[in-house]
Amino acid sequence: MKQKMENSSEIVSFVLSAYRNVGDLKYLYFIIILFWYVSICVANTVLIVVIHVDRRLHEPMYILLSNLCVNEINASTSLYPLLLSQMFSDSHEVTVPWCFLQMCFMYTSAPAEFWGLAAMAYDRYISICHPLRYNVIMNTKRVFLLILFVWIFSLTFIFSFSFIFSLKFCRNIVDNVYCDHQLMIRLSCSVTTQSYISELFFAIVSIFIPFTLISVSYVKILAVCRKTSIENKQKAVTTCTPQIVSVSNLFVGCIFQSIDFRFLIARVPDEVRIILPMYLLICQPMLTPFLYGFNLPKIRHSFKRLLFKRK
Repeated sequence: MKQKMENSSEIVSFVLSAYRNVGDLKYLYFIIILFWYVSICVANTVLIVVIHVDRRLHEPMYILLSNLCVNEINASTSLYPLLLSQMFSDSHEVTVPWCFLQMCFMYTSAPAEFWGLAAMAYDRYISICHPLRYNVIMNTKRVFLLILFVWIFSLTFIFSFSFIFSLKFCRNIVDNVYCDHQLMIRLSCSVTTQSYISELFFAIVSIFIPFTLISVSYVKILAVCRKTSIENKQKAVTTCTPQIVSVSNLFVGCIFQSIDFRFLIARVPDEVRIILPMYLLICQPMLTPFLYGFNLPKIRHSFKRLLFKRK
């Protein structure tokens, strides 16, 4: 195991020190993590396949949902394979390029999640508040352009954190089970102002702005629903509730992610300190397919037809 190094140029890998407390429970943890990761991939893939196979689901809302499921698999893949590979490792070392690759996956999936939900909120806003113009505004071509914009925009965040690639590190012990960029910045020989600017830019553009757009969309939807019939209100609740729950869960996860456990380390158990920052990558990827898969009647019926091969 590599210890603290004086010459920063010698650091070629990071040590994930949080695995030291796993002990004999590593076999149980491995089975649980593997089961959860496979379940996430299967659940999201099934929903993608159902939407792709059933042409009746080739509507903007379901296409956007399918894109969201793709991102859930992407986000999960940024974390779980590394957890599984490190479970039986003796040194718990991760090379610098692999750490950077993991960060790239994580910090493209976060804005893709929020902006993907913002696109879905906009779709529901047009559907409920401007139903007569819905087919004109939310046609298939525009939906795919919207999805393309979400992914291109999310990929640009790699450049906002590209300064980390050129940092010189004086230490290599990461007190976590994955390559957390905040902890890695603290290991550098000098913390630049650019790191704080990048953090602020990421928080505003990838979280605050889409969250504000989502909130405005649902406030307007609520205002319109108050004046409509009971049937339309029920329809709006059925389609909007999963998105509201998803956004609320993301908001809670962001709070956990932003908590600095250095000031709570004496009061918070190691397991809690490690798990809470990963809350979003544990719950959200499984929450999305089950929320939409079981709550939206059209998807539920399409899944039954596909499962039992009914026409």
